[in-house]
Amino acid sequence: MDENPRIDAKVRPRPCVGILEHRSIARGIEVADAVLKEASVEMLFSEPVHPGKYVSLFTGEVEDVRSALRRGAEAAGEDLLDETFIPDVHAEVRPAIAAAGPEGPLDALGVIETFTVASAVLAADRAAKRADVRLIRLRLANGLGGKCTVTLTGEVADVRAAVEAGAKAASERHLLVRDVVIPRPHADLARYLG
Repeated sequence: MDENPRIDAKVRPRPCVGILEHRSIARGIEVADAVLKEASVEMLFSEPVHPGKYVSLFTGEVEDVRSALRRGAEAAGEDLLDETFIPDVHAEVRPAIAAAGPEGPLDALGVIETFTVASAVLAADRAAKRADVRLIRLRLANGLGGKCTVTLTGEVADVRAAVEAGAKAASERHLLVRDVVIPRPHADLARYLG
């Protein structure tokens, strides 16, 4: 399995998202139920990911998401691996989760690698908000042994600033694996990013 969790196309996009990531699949399912019962939120996805983790990404109004996230974290207890609350997620994050790979040429390429889905989504949001870059793809756990990658492109200076901001967000949580900036990637490299 190397596909990302599938975002429910029926869910109306809202700017506020919450993410809960669990060490246990059984606990994750239980927590997803508690989240849905707590507040008026909708699941963008809620499913197992590698390696035996469970992730829920949900959306709604700010106070509903905040309340659901708080209840979910309480219900998860020691099984909670990571959580993220983004009141105004960047518009490119959701399409980057569903993307298959880059479209068009790459000027500079940035990659942020994290240990959790929640930290990758946060890193992508911070990177996209920091500079004029295009998010190429978020690879979330599956086929990566549970790690995640954010890939982005743009002008070299913008990519450097964006990667720095995204990597800092993951690093502050001690969930950054590595970050790189490639100023002029080989033209064939784009074929291997999907």
